[in-house]
Amino acid sequence: MLSSQSDRSRLARIPALGLRALALVSLSILLMVLDHRDNHLDAVRRAISAAVYPLQIVVAAPTRFWVWVRDAGATRNELRLQNSRLKVERLLTNARLQRFTALEAENDRLRELLEARRQVRGEVRIAEIIAVDANPYRHNLVIAIGQQDGVYDGQAIVDVNGVVGQIVEVGLMTAQAILISDPDHALPVEVNRNGLRTVAFGTGEFDRLELPFLPNNADIRAGDLLVTSGLGGTFPSGYPVAIVANVTRIPQEPFADVTATPAAALNQVREVMLIWSASPAVESADEAND
Repeated sequence: MLSSQSDRSRLARIPALGLRALALVSLSILLMVLDHRDNHLDAVRRAISAAVYPLQIVVAAPTRFWVWVRDAGATRNELRLQNSRLKVERLLTNARLQRFTALEAENDRLRELLEARRQVRGEVRIAEIIAVDANPYRHNLVIAIGQQDGVYDGQAIVDVNGVVGQIVEVGLMTAQAILISDPDHALPVEVNRNGLRTVAFGTGEFDRLELPFLPNNADIRAGDLLVTSGLGGTFPSGYPVAIVANVTRIPQEPFADVTATPAAALNQVREVMLIWSASPAVESADEAND
Protein backbone atom coordinates (compact mmCIF):
# COMPACT_ATOMS: atom_id res chain seq x y z
CA MET A 1 0.00 0.00 0.00
CA LEU A 2 2.78 2.41 0.98
CA SER A 3 4.86 1.55 -2.06
CA SER A 4 2.07 2.30 -4.44
CA GLN A 5 1.55 5.73 -2.83
CA SER A 6 5.29 6.60 -3.15
CA ASP A 7 5.27 5.53 -6.77
CA ARG A 8 2.33 7.80 -7.48
CA SER A 9 4.00 10.76 -5.75
CA ARG A 10 7.23 10.13 -7.71
CA LEU A 11 5.32 10.02 -10.98
CA ALA A 12 3.61 13.29 -10.01
CA ARG A 13 7.00 15.02 -9.46
CA ILE A 14 8.58 13.94 -12.74
CA PRO A 15 6.49 16.26 -14.96
CA ALA A 16 7.23 19.15 -12.56
CA LEU A 17 11.01 18.55 -12.84
CA GLY A 18 10.77 18.30 -16.62
CA LEU A 19 8.92 21.60 -16.78
CA ARG A 20 11.52 23.28 -14.61
CA ALA A 21 14.38 21.99 -16.71
CA LEU A 22 12.62 23.09 -19.87
CA ALA A 23 12.02 26.52 -18.41
CA LEU A 24 15.69 26.88 -17.38
CA VAL A 25 16.94 25.78 -20.78
CA SER A 26 14.61 28.21 -22.48
CA LEU A 27 15.76 31.00 -20.20
CA SER A 28 19.38 30.19 -20.92
CA ILE A 29 18.78 30.24 -24.65
CA LEU A 30 16.95 33.53 -24.35
CA LEU A 31 19.78 35.08 -22.32
CA MET A 32 22.38 33.89 -24.79
CA VAL A 33 20.44 35.34 -27.69
CA LEU A 34 20.02 38.67 -25.94
CA ASP A 35 23.67 38.77 -24.88
CA HIS A 36 24.86 37.83 -28.35
CA ARG A 37 22.85 40.62 -30.01
CA ASP A 38 23.00 43.51 -27.57
CA ASN A 39 25.57 42.48 -24.87
CA HIS A 40 23.05 43.09 -22.10
CA LEU A 41 24.90 40.78 -19.70
CA ASP A 42 28.33 42.53 -19.80
CA ALA A 43 27.54 44.50 -16.66
CA VAL A 44 26.46 41.34 -14.89
CA ARG A 45 29.63 39.53 -15.95
CA ARG A 46 31.80 42.42 -14.75
CA ALA A 47 30.05 42.49 -11.43
CA ILE A 48 30.44 38.74 -10.98
CA SER A 49 34.11 38.97 -12.03
CA ALA A 50 34.76 41.76 -9.51
CA ALA A 51 33.04 39.77 -6.77
CA VAL A 52 34.96 36.59 -7.55
CA TYR A 53 38.40 38.28 -8.01
CA PRO A 54 39.39 38.24 -4.30
CA LEU A 55 38.52 34.57 -4.16
CA GLN A 56 40.70 33.93 -7.22
CA ILE A 57 43.56 35.77 -5.56
CA VAL A 58 43.22 33.68 -2.40
CA VAL A 59 43.01 30.43 -4.35
CA ALA A 60 46.01 31.27 -6.57
CA ALA A 61 48.16 32.66 -3.75
CA PRO A 62 49.82 29.37 -2.69
CA THR A 63 50.74 28.52 -6.28
CA ARG A 64 52.07 31.99 -7.00
CA PHE A 65 54.05 31.99 -3.72
CA TRP A 66 55.64 28.66 -4.59
CA VAL A 67 56.57 29.90 -8.07
CA TRP A 68 58.08 33.06 -6.56
CA VAL A 69 60.15 31.07 -4.08
CA ARG A 70 61.36 28.72 -6.81
CA ASP A 71 62.28 31.59 -9.16
CA ALA A 72 63.98 33.52 -6.36
CA GLY A 73 66.08 30.50 -5.44
CA ALA A 74 66.98 29.86 -9.06
CA THR A 75 67.86 33.52 -9.56
CA ARG A 76 70.15 33.55 -6.50
CA ASN A 77 71.88 30.39 -7.67
CA GLU A 78 72.33 31.86 -11.14
CA LEU A 79 73.72 35.05 -9.62
CA ARG A 80 76.14 33.04 -7.49
CA LEU A 81 77.31 31.04 -10.49
CA GLN A 82 77.61 34.17 -12.61
CA ASN A 83 79.51 35.93 -9.82
CA SER A 84 81.89 32.97 -9.52
CA ARG A 85 82.44 32.93 -13.28
CA LEU A 86 83.12 36.66 -13.32
CA LYS A 87 85.64 36.32 -10.48
CA VAL A 88 87.47 33.54 -12.30
CA GLU A 89 87.45 35.55 -15.55
CA ARG A 90 88.73 38.62 -13.70
CA LEU A 91 91.59 36.63 -12.16
CA LEU A 92 92.48 35.13 -15.54
CA THR A 93 92.34 38.55 -17.17
CA ASN A 94 94.55 40.07 -14.47
CA ALA A 95 97.01 37.19 -14.85
CA ARG A 96 97.13 37.75 -18.62
CA LEU A 97 97.58 41.49 -18.13
CA GLN A 98 100.42 40.89 -15.68
CA ARG A 99 102.04 38.53 -18.17
CA PHE A 100 101.60 41.09 -20.95
CA THR A 101 103.14 43.76 -18.69
CA ALA A 102 106.10 41.49 -17.95
CA LEU A 103 106.53 40.74 -21.66
CA GLU A 104 106.36 44.43 -22.48
CA ALA A 105 109.02 45.22 -19.89
CA GLU A 106 111.17 42.37 -21.18
CA ASN A 107 110.82 43.65 -24.75
CA ASP A 108 111.86 47.12 -23.61
CA ARG A 109 114.92 45.70 -21.86
CA LEU A 110 115.90 43.65 -24.91
CA ARG A 111 115.39 46.65 -27.16
CA GLU A 112 117.70 48.69 -24.94
CA LEU A 113 120.27 45.88 -24.98
CA LEU A 114 120.15 45.71 -28.77
CA GLU A 115 120.56 49.47 -28.96
CA ALA A 116 123.52 49.31 -26.59
CA ARG A 117 124.99 46.40 -28.57
CA ARG A 118 125.48 48.67 -31.57
CA GLN A 119 127.76 50.85 -29.46
CA VAL A 120 129.96 47.99 -28.24
CA ARG A 121 133.25 47.24 -30.01
CA GLY A 122 133.81 43.53 -30.47
CA GLU A 123 131.51 40.52 -30.53
CA VAL A 124 128.57 40.66 -28.13
CA ARG A 125 125.97 38.14 -27.07
CA ILE A 126 122.89 38.63 -24.88
CA ALA A 127 122.37 36.12 -22.06
CA GLU A 128 119.54 35.60 -19.59
CA ILE A 129 120.14 35.37 -15.84
CA ILE A 130 118.69 32.09 -14.57
CA ALA A 131 119.79 32.08 -10.91
CA VAL A 132 121.08 34.41 -8.19
CA ASP A 133 123.17 33.44 -5.16
CA ALA A 134 120.98 33.32 -2.06
CA ASN A 135 123.88 34.40 0.16
CA PRO A 136 123.36 38.14 0.82
CA TYR A 137 127.13 38.67 1.21
CA ARG A 138 128.06 36.97 -2.07
CA HIS A 139 126.89 38.76 -5.21
CA ASN A 140 127.01 35.94 -7.73
CA LEU A 141 124.65 34.92 -10.49
CA VAL A 142 124.28 32.22 -13.16
CA ILE A 143 123.68 32.93 -16.85
CA ALA A 144 122.16 30.62 -19.45
CA ILE A 145 125.16 30.24 -21.79
CA GLY A 146 128.44 28.43 -21.19
CA GLN A 147 131.51 26.83 -22.69
CA GLN A 148 129.71 25.56 -25.77
CA ASP A 149 128.89 29.19 -26.61
CA GLY A 150 132.51 30.31 -26.26
CA VAL A 151 132.22 31.85 -22.79
CA TYR A 152 135.57 32.04 -20.94
CA ASP A 153 136.79 32.84 -17.43
CA GLY A 154 137.19 36.54 -16.72
CA GLN A 155 134.90 37.61 -19.56
CA ALA A 156 133.31 41.03 -19.06
CA ILE A 157 129.56 41.39 -18.52
CA VAL A 158 127.69 44.66 -19.11
CA ASP A 159 124.12 45.86 -19.49
CA VAL A 160 122.56 48.92 -21.09
CA ASN A 161 123.79 51.20 -18.31
CA GLY A 162 127.26 49.95 -17.55
CA VAL A 163 129.52 47.20 -16.24
CA VAL A 164 127.80 44.41 -14.30
CA GLY A 165 130.59 41.96 -13.50
CA GLN A 166 132.70 39.19 -14.97
CA ILE A 167 132.66 35.42 -15.48
CA VAL A 168 134.41 33.41 -12.74
CA GLU A 169 133.42 29.84 -13.59
CA VAL A 170 132.33 28.32 -16.89
CA GLY A 171 130.20 25.20 -17.28
CA LEU A 172 129.15 23.41 -20.42
CA MET A 173 125.79 25.21 -20.79
CA THR A 174 125.88 27.79 -17.99
CA ALA A 175 128.38 30.15 -16.42
CA GLN A 176 128.76 31.77 -13.01
CA ALA A 177 129.52 35.47 -12.75
CA ILE A 178 130.54 37.80 -9.95
CA LEU A 179 129.08 41.31 -9.71
CA ILE A 180 131.24 44.39 -9.25
CA SER A 181 129.48 44.95 -5.91
CA ASP A 182 130.82 41.69 -4.44
CA PRO A 183 133.29 42.31 -1.57
CA ASP A 184 135.93 40.20 -3.36
CA HIS A 185 135.75 42.12 -6.62
CA ALA A 186 138.09 44.92 -7.69
CA LEU A 187 137.87 46.80 -10.98
CA PRO A 188 140.44 49.19 -12.50
CA VAL A 189 138.67 52.45 -13.38
CA GLU A 190 139.48 55.99 -14.37
CA VAL A 191 137.72 59.30 -13.99
CA ASN A 192 136.24 60.10 -17.37
CA ARG A 193 136.73 63.83 -16.86
CA ASN A 194 140.51 63.83 -16.37
CA GLY A 195 141.78 60.25 -16.78
CA LEU A 196 142.64 59.80 -13.09
CA ARG A 197 143.13 56.09 -12.49
CA THR A 198 142.21 54.07 -9.42
CA VAL A 199 140.51 50.83 -8.38
CA ALA A 200 136.82 50.41 -7.43
CA PHE A 201 136.09 47.74 -4.81
CA GLY A 202 132.78 46.04 -4.06
CA THR A 203 131.30 46.58 -0.61
CA GLY A 204 128.63 43.88 -0.45
CA GLU A 205 125.99 46.52 -1.19
CA PHE A 206 124.39 46.71 -4.63
CA ASP A 207 124.37 50.52 -4.67
CA ARG A 208 127.82 51.35 -3.29
CA LEU A 209 131.44 50.93 -4.41
CA GLU A 210 134.55 52.18 -2.63
CA LEU A 211 137.66 53.87 -4.06
CA PRO A 212 140.07 53.57 -1.11
CA PHE A 213 143.39 54.52 -2.73
CA LEU A 214 142.80 58.13 -3.78
CA PRO A 215 144.96 60.78 -2.05
CA ASN A 216 143.33 63.76 -0.40
CA ASN A 217 144.58 66.06 -3.16
CA ALA A 218 143.24 63.85 -6.00
CA ASP A 219 141.17 65.68 -8.61
CA ILE A 220 137.89 63.88 -8.10
CA ARG A 221 134.48 65.20 -7.15
CA ALA A 222 130.90 64.02 -6.67
CA GLY A 223 129.15 63.43 -9.99
CA ASP A 224 132.27 62.31 -11.88
CA LEU A 225 131.74 59.34 -14.20
CA LEU A 226 134.00 56.34 -13.63
CA VAL A 227 134.74 54.16 -16.67
CA THR A 228 136.81 51.05 -17.20
CA SER A 229 140.47 51.90 -17.73
CA GLY A 230 141.29 48.76 -19.72
CA LEU A 231 144.21 47.88 -17.42
CA GLY A 232 144.50 44.22 -16.59
CA GLY A 233 143.00 43.11 -19.89
CA THR A 234 139.71 41.83 -18.42
CA PHE A 235 137.45 44.78 -19.18
CA PRO A 236 137.75 46.79 -22.38
CA SER A 237 138.28 50.47 -21.77
CA GLY A 238 135.62 53.14 -21.81
CA TYR A 239 132.60 51.32 -20.34
CA PRO A 240 130.63 53.18 -17.63
CA VAL A 241 131.12 51.71 -14.16
CA ALA A 242 129.77 54.14 -11.55
CA ILE A 243 129.05 57.73 -10.61
CA VAL A 244 131.02 59.26 -7.75
CA ALA A 245 128.55 59.81 -4.93
CA ASN A 246 130.63 61.21 -2.08
CA VAL A 247 134.17 62.56 -1.56
CA THR A 248 135.31 63.17 2.01
CA ARG A 249 138.84 64.50 2.53
CA ILE A 250 140.25 63.83 6.01
CA PRO A 251 143.34 65.95 6.79
CA GLN A 252 144.82 63.43 9.22
CA GLU A 253 144.52 60.56 6.72
CA PRO A 254 146.57 60.04 3.55
CA PHE A 255 143.59 58.91 1.47
CA ALA A 256 140.18 60.43 0.86
CA ASP A 257 136.98 58.54 1.62
CA VAL A 258 135.36 58.14 -1.81
CA THR A 259 132.22 56.14 -2.62
CA ALA A 260 130.40 55.65 -5.91
CA THR A 261 127.04 54.33 -7.12
CA PRO A 262 127.16 51.63 -9.85
CA ALA A 263 125.77 52.75 -13.18
CA ALA A 264 123.97 49.41 -13.64
CA ALA A 265 121.05 48.44 -11.41
CA LEU A 266 122.85 45.33 -10.15
CA ASN A 267 119.94 43.96 -8.11
CA GLN A 268 117.40 44.41 -10.92
CA VAL A 269 119.22 43.23 -14.03
CA ARG A 270 117.49 40.38 -15.92
CA GLU A 271 119.56 40.12 -19.10
CA VAL A 272 123.23 40.90 -19.64
CA MET A 273 125.67 41.22 -22.54
CA LEU A 274 128.90 39.24 -22.72
CA ILE A 275 131.73 40.97 -24.58
CA TRP A 276 134.29 39.19 -26.73
CA SER A 277 136.86 41.95 -26.96
CA ALA A 278 138.74 42.54 -30.17
CA SER A 279 142.41 41.61 -30.09
CA PRO A 280 144.99 44.41 -29.61
CA ALA A 281 146.14 44.00 -33.21
CA VAL A 282 142.63 44.44 -34.49
CA GLU A 283 142.11 47.45 -32.22
CA SER A 284 145.33 49.04 -33.46
CA ALA A 285 144.32 48.44 -37.07
CA ASP A 286 140.89 49.94 -36.40
CA GLU A 287 142.46 53.01 -34.78
CA ALA A 288 144.85 53.39 -37.72
CA ASN A 289 141.97 53.17 -40.15
CA ASP A 290 140.08 55.79 -38.17
